[in-house]
Amino acid sequence: MAKKSKYVNGTIGNQSTEALIARHKTKLSSESIGRKSKYTRRRAVDCKLIERSKNNPGYCKYMITIAELDGTIHKQPAYGKDMQGALARLMNKELTVKVERKLETNTGLIFIAWLLLMGTPAIIFGAQDTPWYLALTFGTIIMLMAVTGIWYSYIKKGEV
Repeated sequence: MAKKSKYVNGTIGNQSTEALIARHKTKLSSESIGRKSKYTRRRAVDCKLIERSKNNPGYCKYMITIAELDGTIHKQPAYGKDMQGALARLMNKELTVKVERKLETNTGLIFIAWLLLMGTPAIIFGAQDTPWYLALTFGTIIMLMAVTGIWYSYIKKGEV
């Protein structure tokens, strides 16, 4: 006998999305009263398939409703082959944006990282007095750019 799911037509049991969002807000407000709440992270409270991508076959656009810790709710689009992939891609995109903001404000860190990237491979392989010094240092930078390009194309894959 097949097991029936509690999830039916966008609802869990007989609770609608609005009821789930209201319950989430209530749990968050109970935290301010002094009760301990198990909600210590942001939550994706709803996710809907919007359309299939025209440019990238197999990818779909999802609209994800996110409940923040302070009780605010906002919607954000995400792209992926399935809902789990879209959520993972959205989390990776938010992490990338957070890192970009840190790097924009901290130029000294970028300079130190650049110095390390230029010198470390040549020192490790003992190529200080050979022409390989230049090849290793520039190879490291080219490899870093390639990895960054692959990451960026992964994050943007499926967007219409």
